[in-house]
Amino acid sequence: MPDGPLRVLVVGATGYIGCHVVRELVGRGHRVVCLVRRRAGVGGRMDEAASQAALAGAELRFGDVTDPASLRSIGGDDDPLDAVVSCLATRTGGVRDAWRIEHQANLDVLDVARRGGARHFVLLSAICVQRPRLAFQFAKLAFEEALVASGIDYSIVRPTAFFKSLSGQVQAVQRGKPFVVFGDGELTACKPIAEADLARFVADCLDDPTRRNAILPVGGPGAPVTPRAQGELLFELCGRAPRFRHVPVRMMDAIIATLGALSRVIPPLRDKAEFARIGRYYATESMLVWDAAAERYDAEATPSFGDRTLREFYARVLRDGLVGQELGDHAMF
Repeated sequence: MPDGPLRVLVVGATGYIGCHVVRELVGRGHRVVCLVRRRAGVGGRMDEAASQAALAGAELRFGDVTDPASLRSIGGDDDPLDAVVSCLATRTGGVRDAWRIEHQANLDVLDVARRGGARHFVLLSAICVQRPRLAFQFAKLAFEEALVASGIDYSIVRPTAFFKSLSGQVQAVQRGKPFVVFGDGELTACKPIAEADLARFVADCLDDPTRRNAILPVGGPGAPVTPRAQGELLFELCGRAPRFRHVPVRMMDAIIATLGALSRVIPPLRDKAEFARIGRYYATESMLVWDAAAERYDAEATPSFGDRTLREFYARVLRDGLVGQELGDHAMF
């Protein structure tokens, strides 16, 4: 590893975690290069000026990570890289998009890493790939396997859950609505991590030799929280008694079956069926380390990192709104 600051390519830089990763790397003095679309962010709301402001201190190259021509402009003997950080993720979870972004685009970025002479590739993955059932999970795993086999040092970061993913019902509760849970609200648990803490963990991978050539599950501080506990915390912060609406999982099964059948004759419904399957997955699977031998999720085996808590996050969102936490295509409620 060269002495001094590293030259780091970050892809997915305008995403929820990517922006924070860029700020963390720039703050540590690294020379950061970002490949950014001319219209970026949720719904393409960020123009070039907005991207420059969000990624201040980084060198921006405007293009598209799915466009080979854009990628050919980065790397090579005249544009060397020390490391690559990929925060790429599909916004919709659709089948085609999953393989196009989570797998193929990352493969193309891996080629850029090779051409640029990078010695380290840090991948932001997800803990849910432990028990894959969805297109985006299989796409992520396929790239993880390619990265491990590539010969480049790798750090595969698998966070448990983002604070943003637990924010979908904040405004509804604030307006007096009940908190929606599947089953009794105790079917799953997670250890959510703040975006800034996760960015710090990702950046640390470039400096910490123990995080090289490793798969790294990571969650936030404290004990795991269930959906019911999330709701109770929100009501407490709002100063109201908890009110829950219980949705049976079998209702989601019926929706999935219907959309799946219809998608065979109406292809555009294929992604809607996949989105429903994603919803069911998160309603029934915990975001914790999976113990395959015991066939259970293990909270104690799920590492904790950072010091920002879900309570602090909810309090801030209740006070300031969902600024920077918009769910976009991932909204369910």
